[in-house]
Amino acid sequence: MGDLLLVRHGETEWSRSGRHTGWTDVPLTERGREEARRLAPLIRSHRIGAAFVSPSQRARETAGLIGLHGARVDADLREWDYGGYEGVTTVEIQRERPGWFLFTDGVAPGPPDHPGESAEQVGERADRILGKVDAALDRTEGCAVLVAHGHFLRVLTARRLGLPAADGALFQLATGAVGRLGTEHGRPVIAGWNVRPGS
Repeated sequence: MGDLLLVRHGETEWSRSGRHTGWTDVPLTERGREEARRLAPLIRSHRIGAAFVSPSQRARETAGLIGLHGARVDADLREWDYGGYEGVTTVEIQRERPGWFLFTDGVAPGPPDHPGESAEQVGERADRILGKVDAALDRTEGCAVLVAHGHFLRVLTARRLGLPAADGALFQLATGAVGRLGTEHGRPVIAGWNVRPGS
């Protein structure tokens, strides 16, 4: 089975300022576009058997800039639903909830169409995507590329490694960076992490 290349989209105004960006569809900044363009040679150096992308414009634009024009859009790759913390920074949340930490403390309830998710609920989506990726890789050679979001990809990494979803807290992933999940002796491993060409 091929490796998984996990690509976090490039910088946005909200990621730069630390605002939690779940469903709000903010575009890449020019720096974010450049971060994505720098990843293209790295992605091209792999044989791609399958590619999946979040429906958000920041992820889809990143996918296009790295050369993944036929990536399958999948809603399970969307970012964590931050509920009432959408658009709010960690510093602001901690003024009301000292010591608050997303992966263990969760989010405040949001509006009916975006009520928020627990780490476990995000983990369930990650498990579904991993099932789809494995099915795609069973039919082709090469690796799979997933273009998505920081917190979601961290949870997905934990789940791929057989860890609880909340252990995604252990895997910081910068904008415009790549993680590579592979295997060693048939077991999932991190083969590369937070790779940012030119940085």
